[in-house]
Amino acid sequence: MRKGFRAKKAIGIAIMAVAAIALLGFVVMGLWNSVLAVVLPVKIITFWQALGIFVLSKILFGGFKKGFGGHRRHEWNEKMKEKWENMNPEEKEAFKKEWRNKCRNWRMFREPIHEQGPDA
Repeated sequence: MRKGFRAKKAIGIAIMAVAAIALLGFVVMGLWNSVLAVVLPVKIITFWQALGIFVLSKILFGGFKKGFGGHRRHEWNEKMKEKWENMNPEEKEAFKKEWRNKCRNWRMFREPIHEQGPDA
């Protein structure tokens, strides 16, 4: 009876994987065709082209390791949270300043620039 359960479970997992891949393909195709084709001069794509774009983007930007990167991100977040909690206020301020300098081209991290002196 255990072998029958395993076979049903394997078939169920395979069906869910195919459904997830199909859903991803339709989501990529829908977003591409409804957003990019309207905003940019690009052609409308098919389902198979959408799957190809998804796979290419995962290869170039994320890889297929450990559930599409979610586990690695969680580990990084936990590590940074622990590091932050162990910092004193001066270290926290230095850390913030360092990252503001690294990200100064990003508008959300920019601090206002004051050209005037402190007595103005």
